[in-house]
Amino acid sequence: MESTLKEMRQGASVLDMDPKSTVGGGVEDVYGEDQATEDLLITPWTLSVASGYSLLRDPQYNKGLAFTEKERDAHYLRGLLPPIVVSQQLQVKKLMQSIRNYEVPLLKYIAMMELQERNERLFYKLLIDNVEELLPIVYTPTVGEACQKYGSIFKRPQGLYISLKEKGKILEVLKNWPERSIQVIVVTDGERILGLGDLGCQGMGIPVGKLSLYTALGGVRPSSCLPVTIDVGTNNEQLLKDEFYIGLRQKRATGQEYSELLHEFMTAAKQNYGEKVLIQFEDFANHNAFELLSKYGTTHLVFNDDIQGTAAVVLAGVVAALKLIGGTLGEHTFLFLGAGEAGTGIAELIALEMAKQTKAPVEETRKKIWLVDSKGLIVSSRKDSLQHFKKPWAHEHEPVKDLLSAVKVIKPTVLIGSSGVGKTFTKEVIEAMTSCNDKPLILALSNPTSQSECTAEEAYTWSKGRAIFASGSPFDPVEYNGKTFFSGQSNNAYIFPGFGLGIVISGAIRVHDEMLLAASEALAGQVTKEITKKGLIYPPLSSIRKISAQIAASVAAKAYEIGVATRLPRPENLVKYAESCMYTPVYRNYR
Repeated sequence: MESTLKEMRQGASVLDMDPKSTVGGGVEDVYGEDQATEDLLITPWTLSVASGYSLLRDPQYNKGLAFTEKERDAHYLRGLLPPIVVSQQLQVKKLMQSIRNYEVPLLKYIAMMELQERNERLFYKLLIDNVEELLPIVYTPTVGEACQKYGSIFKRPQGLYISLKEKGKILEVLKNWPERSIQVIVVTDGERILGLGDLGCQGMGIPVGKLSLYTALGGVRPSSCLPVTIDVGTNNEQLLKDEFYIGLRQKRATGQEYSELLHEFMTAAKQNYGEKVLIQFEDFANHNAFELLSKYGTTHLVFNDDIQGTAAVVLAGVVAALKLIGGTLGEHTFLFLGAGEAGTGIAELIALEMAKQTKAPVEETRKKIWLVDSKGLIVSSRKDSLQHFKKPWAHEHEPVKDLLSAVKVIKPTVLIGSSGVGKTFTKEVIEAMTSCNDKPLILALSNPTSQSECTAEEAYTWSKGRAIFASGSPFDPVEYNGKTFFSGQSNNAYIFPGFGLGIVISGAIRVHDEMLLAASEALAGQVTKEITKKGLIYPPLSSIRKISAQIAASVAAKAYEIGVATRLPRPENLVKYAESCMYTPVYRNYR
C-alpha cells in the first residue's frame, strides 16, 4: 500500500515526516478524565459548574434518575426529577426493553441517537453491554438508511459542517466546536456512502457512527472525538430536489475549488489540534480517497478506513481462515470483484503480508492476486486505460470479460467481493469456486446488506455447506442439511477503534503499513481453535474491548519500533497501559 502511494508521491515515504506543514500544538487530558478512577470525584464543568436544569440538559454529565440524594441536594435538582433513585444497570435494562419493542431498525437508530444527545454515558454503557445486538443499529447496515433519510430525521447537529460557504474561515469554524482537546477526527465529503453513492451533506451519519465506535469499542474519550462533513454539493438529483435536504443545493465542486477547501481544512485541523490529531478519511470517492492519502500521508497523521482499515480486517480474516482451509498465505490465489479503494487496499496489504512471510518482493506476491472490475479481468493489455491504483494489478493474461469466466480460468482459492453491487456472486460463481476447492473462502464485503455480493444462505446452500463465509453486513445463522452454519462479519469495527487507540497512546505522528500489518496480526491472533471449530474466522464482538486493547498494544509497539511514537518513555506493558487509558461509561460521583 505504502509502495503504491510512494509512486504517487514521487518516492516520498510517511517515515520521511515532511515538516513543511507541521504546526505546533497537541492534545492533553485537561480535566483528568483519563487518569480518574471510577471512585474519584469529578467536577461537572461546562462554562461554569453545571447544576439544576442545565445539568439535566448536559449529555456529558446527565445521569437522569441515577442522581443520588446527595447529588440532588448539591446540584439543585430537587423537584426536577421524580423521587426514585435507580442504578445505571436498571436504566440499561429499561432502555434495551424499549429499543427491542421497535420492529423497524431505523426507529431503533433514532432512539439510540436521542439517548446519545441526552445521556452520553448511558448511551455508551448500553452499546458496550449489548454490542452484538446494537452494532448493526448504530452502524452498518442501519446507518446507511439513516444517511439516506438524514434530512427527515435531523433534530440536533452532531459534529461540524464545513461547506464552501466557510472557505477562508475554516480555522474559525473549528474553534466554534466546544471541545479543545481533539484526538480523532473522522471526516467525509459524502460522495460514496457505503454502497449507496453520493449522499452529500447527509453523509454525517457515518462520522458520527464511526466515532461512537471509537469510544464504545476502542475507549477513546467521546470529548476528544470530532465528526466532520465537508459539503461541496451533491450530484444526487433526488436530494437536490428534496425539500428536506440539509446540504448545499448545487452540483458537487471538483478540481481546484475542491482541493483548496480540503487543503484549508487539513491545515486548519493541524494548526488547531496539533501534530498528533488523527484524521480519518471516510467514504470519499476513489479518485479523491487515494489522492488525499497520498498528498497528506507525509505531512499529517492520516488514515483511510475504506482503504487501510478494510484491508487490515480482511487480511486478519484470511490469516485466521488458513486454520480451516490449510496452506500458507503464499500458497493461495486470490480473486477480487471490485477494484476500487477497498479492493486494491485489501489486495495490497495481502501482498505485503505475503512478501513479509515469503521474503519475496511485493511485485512478485502481487501476481498471486487478480482483480475484476466493471470491464472484466484487469490484465496488462488494459494498462494504458487504467487508473493509477489499478495498474499494479494488471498481470499478463488473455482478456476475460466477466467474473464467472475469471473464476474458471484463474481457479482462485479465495474470492473477495468489494464491488458495492449486490447479487454478483451468483449460483454459477459459487459452484465454480466449489468445483476447484474443497473449502472455498468467500468474502462478500459490500455494505449495506442489500449490496452484499451474496447472502450467507446462498453461499452455504450453493457450495453444499463447504464454503467458509464472511460478509461486511451481519447475517443470521443458516440451517443446511441438518447443520447450523454461523457466518462471520468482516467488520472494520474490529480494527479501527483499537488502531486509533494505539496511535493515541503512543503519540504516533504518522501511519505506516507496518502498523496496519501489526493490527491484522493481532486480530488474527484472537481467533482461537474454539472459534474456528464453528467455521468462524473472526472472534465474537462481545469481547471487542479486550481485542481493541490487544490491537492498540501491537500498533503502539510497532510505532515505537519504527520511530513514529512520541509519548516517552514507552510503557513497559502496552496491553495494560491501553486498558488503563480506555474510557469507561460508568457514572461518576459528583461533588
